[in-house]
Parts: sequence; structure tokens; C-alpha cells
Amino acid sequence: MNVAVVDDEVIVQKRLKGALEKEGHRVDTFASGEDLLRDLEGAAYDLIFLDVVLPGISGMEVLQQLKARVPDTEVILITGHASIDHAVAAIKKGAFHYVSKPLRLEEIRNLTRKALDHKHLLRENRQLKAKLEPLEGWGEMIGISPRMKEVFHVIRKVAPLDCNVIIRGESGTGKELVARLIHRESSRMDKPFVAFNCGGFTEELIASELFGYERGAFTGAIATKIGILETANRGTVFMDEIGDMPLSMQGKLLRVIQEKTISRVGGNRPLRLDLRFIAATNKDLKKAVAQGRFREDLYFRLNVVQIALPDLMERQEDIPLLIQYFLSRFSQRFAKKISGFDQAARDVLLAYAFPGNVRELQNIIERAVALAEADTLTLADLPPDLQEYAIVPTGRWSTLEEAEREHIRKVLSFTNHQLAESARILALPRTTLWRKLKKYGLSKS
Repeated sequence: MNVAVVDDEVIVQKRLKGALEKEGHRVDTFASGEDLLRDLEGAAYDLIFLDVVLPGISGMEVLQQLKARVPDTEVILITGHASIDHAVAAIKKGAFHYVSKPLRLEEIRNLTRKALDHKHLLRENRQLKAKLEPLEGWGEMIGISPRMKEVFHVIRKVAPLDCNVIIRGESGTGKELVARLIHRESSRMDKPFVAFNCGGFTEELIASELFGYERGAFTGAIATKIGILETANRGTVFMDEIGDMPLSMQGKLLRVIQEKTISRVGGNRPLRLDLRFIAATNKDLKKAVAQGRFREDLYFRLNVVQIALPDLMERQEDIPLLIQYFLSRFSQRFAKKISGFDQAARDVLLAYAFPGNVRELQNIIERAVALAEADTLTLADLPPDLQEYAIVPTGRWSTLEEAEREHIRKVLSFTNHQLAESARILALPRTTLWRKLKKYGLSKS
């Protein structure tokens, strides 16, 4: 990274230059703000350490010009007269941080790392937003991965055709979002979209919800009720968890699709309907047909086109996009200005398996933004179970044996290899600890 140091004290220039070059940065030094501003014509800096008191124009004036000319450059102000008021004023004008003399090199190194991480984060966010812009018309269906591009391609082709569709995918992959998108891109877009979950209901309850009922049809039916299918007339019906629908009810649904009519429970007058059916499942319906748990004729009626949604782990390149999308969405909802996650938190999110898929990622981001107290989210803002994830320096996960060996080694070091005390801390019998020492080669040396 390119760093500039602007200070009229030569000793400060030399100390900062030496410390930052040891960290691998390229460092230029300047004795005045005018010298730096002239140099900006031919040089670009990622970070500038800027003294407040300078010969000629002041550091605060230089800061204003820097933010006007190179807004992406991070600036850390230096002063020999620490002041909270000055710090607040500097940050309001765009400074990243504010330090006072005498300078502590460890503080300088830490601030440099944080400032450059912040710059990298902002650049990455801009890139992700640029990628999101072409997809905004697809609502929450975000993706640039090959699997999602294939899904978008099929949606575009099938939406105008008015045929029935089955969407297959695990929980949290966005099946209802796809169904709504198909409806929105179809000729039925200005007609009702009605969703119904087929799982967990008795046949009688499903029948009364789907078909409605006439007054007096059963005890408690004190008035006529319009069913979901009738409500959705000329629109789209989305039937989630279709594989959980009772077999007898599957036959009634088949007749609706074939005859395009329904009768309310307790009624004998058929009602003609114009409906498009989109069904969703996380089950293998072909296998269910073979096992006699799903009607083959209904399967073929619904399965004119099938759309397979990938798990989130099958489209990992979409995770950064989804993180940025949910960050922007929930930051706006909760009236917060969240710039993003720090590197440690991002590493955890990118390594996590997401058994709940996109829905789980959305919930994690919503929780983090809701509880955030700073503009950059950290590991502490993630749920407790995710905070336990730790990326090893090699970029891979430790095996269970590797983690156990390292933990035992640390306890042995703490107790100066006292086996009795180590066994007590580890809550292990001494014989078990001795076997593990032999297994892992943890001799006293």
C-alpha cells in the first residue's frame, strides 16, 4: 500500500517511515501540506498521516482538500495537542482517526491496518453494489453464479407461458421468491398471487381452506367462506410443500386442475376458475411416486416445467452479494449506516455451511444490523454459535484432533507440564491424558 507522512518534524517522518516500511508499505514523506497537494497530481495514496499544525496551510485545510480531490484516501490526523473537540471535527470532515504526540508505533501500526481494512471494505462494497445494480429488477433473487444464471434463464422462459411449474429446493433457498417472480413476469401479474402451505394440516382443514365452504356445511360454519382457490381466480396459486399433501386431497386437486372447477365444502354448485399452479417441494417427488406417496397423474400435471434451486453452498460466489444486499436492506430499515463486516467476521460468514440457506443468512444479517453499535460489524455481532468458528492462518479448518492436540498443549504449557493439574483442568482421568500425550507426541520437551 502507498502511504504518505506529512509532518514538519524530520524525526516524526523518519520514525513513521521506518515503522511502516517494515510492515511492507511504500512511504513518501512531506514537510508541508502544499508539498503533498502538489504531489497528488502524479501519485495516489491509500493512507495519509497528516499533522494538524503545519507551516503554511493547516492540516485541517489539507484534509478538506484531500476529501474533495481523493475521497477514497484514508487520513489519520496527528497533533501534539490532543483535543476531543478537534477529534470530532476531524472525523466529521472525513478523517479516519486522530492520534496525538508522542506517537506510539504499535498504535500507528494498528491504526494503519484498520484504515487499510476499512478502505478495502468500502472498495469491495462498491464493487458488490455495482454487481447488484443489474439485478435490482429481480427483487431479492440475487445471484451471479452459473447455477443462479441458469435459474434466471428458465424463469424468463417459463414465466410468460402460463404453464404449471414445480420448484424443487431445500428450505430457505427461495422457492416462494421464485414463484412470485414467475407470477410478476407473467400475463397474470395484475391478478392475485395466493400462497398455501400443504404441510401439517388435516385433509378436512386443507379442503375448507382451498375450496371454502357454504354456511351450515359443518358445525361452526355460521357463514359462507371463500376459499383460497376462488380468491386466486385468474391469478396464480403457490402450493408449498406439495409433497406433504394427503393422497386423498391430491385427487381433489387433480380434478381442479383438469376440470378447472371447484365446489365449496357443503355446496353442490360448481364454480369455474382460471388458475395457474406453481408447486414447491424439498422432496424427490419422483421417488414419492414410486413409493406410492404421491399421485403420478398429479405429478405430471404439475411438472410441466421443473426449476431446481441450488443450496447456498452450491453458489458460494453469491454469498458476498447477498451479504451486501441484506446489509443495505436492513441498514435502511433500522436507520443505521453500516459499512460492512470486518475481515474476521467475513471469514466466518464465507466459511459457514448455512444449513438454513439464504433464509438463515438473511436472519444472521438482520440480527447483526439490529444489534450493531458501530458502523463496522465484527464477530461479536454474529450469533454465539457462529462466533465459535475460527479460521486458522492457512485458511482451512482445524480437524477435531488438531484442535484437541493444540488445546492440550496450551494447558500443559500453562501448568508447566504438571500432569495432575493438567488432568484436573481438562476434566480427564490421568490415564486418559497420558494416552493422549503419547498419541499426540506431547513430551515434556
